[in-house]
Amino acid sequence: MNEEASGLPVCPSDRPADARFSSGPCKKYPGWDISHLNTEYLGRSHRARLPKQRLRDAIDKSHRLLGLPGDWKLGIVPGSDTGAFEMAMWSLLGSRPVDALVWESFSSDWSKDLQALGIEPLNLYQSEYGELPDLGQVNPAHDLVMVYNGTTSGVCLPDLDWLDAGRDGLVLCDATSAAYAMPMDFNKLDVVTWSWQKVLGSEGAHGMLALSPKAVQRLESHPPRFPLPKLFKLTRADKLIDGIFSGATINTPSMLALEDLHAALGWAESLGGVEALWKRTRDNFDCIDDWVSRTGWIDWLARDPATRSPTSMCLQIVDPGFTQLPSEKQQPAINVMLARLEQENVALDIGNYRSAPPGFRIWGGATVESSDLRALTPWLDYVFAEFKLSMQENQND
Repeated sequence: MNEEASGLPVCPSDRPADARFSSGPCKKYPGWDISHLNTEYLGRSHRARLPKQRLRDAIDKSHRLLGLPGDWKLGIVPGSDTGAFEMAMWSLLGSRPVDALVWESFSSDWSKDLQALGIEPLNLYQSEYGELPDLGQVNPAHDLVMVYNGTTSGVCLPDLDWLDAGRDGLVLCDATSAAYAMPMDFNKLDVVTWSWQKVLGSEGAHGMLALSPKAVQRLESHPPRFPLPKLFKLTRADKLIDGIFSGATINTPSMLALEDLHAALGWAESLGGVEALWKRTRDNFDCIDDWVSRTGWIDWLARDPATRSPTSMCLQIVDPGFTQLPSEKQQPAINVMLARLEQENVALDIGNYRSAPPGFRIWGGATVESSDLRALTPWLDYVFAEFKLSMQENQND
């Protein structure tokens, strides 16, 4: 008797060619190989002329590929996206009230840092996982701190139409899971940060800091309220340290990671640029969205379809057999399914973020292949069917 005839879950015959669906560090681009990396500048000083030019070239390529306005500054800074965003908050805020949008763990972290810095007045506009705060509460006279895409909740901003382009306050935007994955209206923003490890699938530890002319003017006219460590200093004698934005990094960068970034940027350019990255990301989202729409046991964590992230795709189990479990048993049940997927080498690192509701988080950025996602979904059905069967057996015992 075969599995189907016996009522047992049927093990899928196909597997993803690549099981890596982590939300960071993310999968390398298709066909990546370490031999693609230029090793000419390894073991050389990053201050030397040619290595420094290599850093500058990465900045220029990133600026061009992302489509930043021509008068914006872009620099490589330490500490990944976290370091870049902390640097911006410490350096730019404090001269006027701040509004902060909080709807998942990283935006919550930024709000806690703002409180620790003693920013006043500080207005926190919060919502639960799966929803956005009321964006209409934002005051255009205040500085604004926000994420564009909630990596840990799978909830992203649908657009920036709700922001006034002529607002007086600065907009500081953590775009680590949005940059290169979706269109962004930079005319509505003043500070944008991201890391190499997300949509481009490159290495971690380095952040990108993009500043509008308005942000530069703030830096040069309002000295920071707080004593800044060397790693955070963007000005000297009330003038922007321009070298940071032309390849003279604040601290020593990894030249190997830099070459990996060059390879990723080259791959993106070979596809046709940022619009090709947007399309690959949207195709990945459509693949999962189609499966969710015809699958009764799973649903999006983001309630409003317009806010569902195409990169950090967060899903929740809605089957009554799972939702009726005591809350303390839900995450262990998820962990069993995750272990099974890893054991079969069909999905690695797709668990929900530690502070998020129990569920799955599947990366759909541009380096992921839609064919791998299509091969993954039957396995998700399979491990859930195994869970249901084990529940029934336990009830019968």
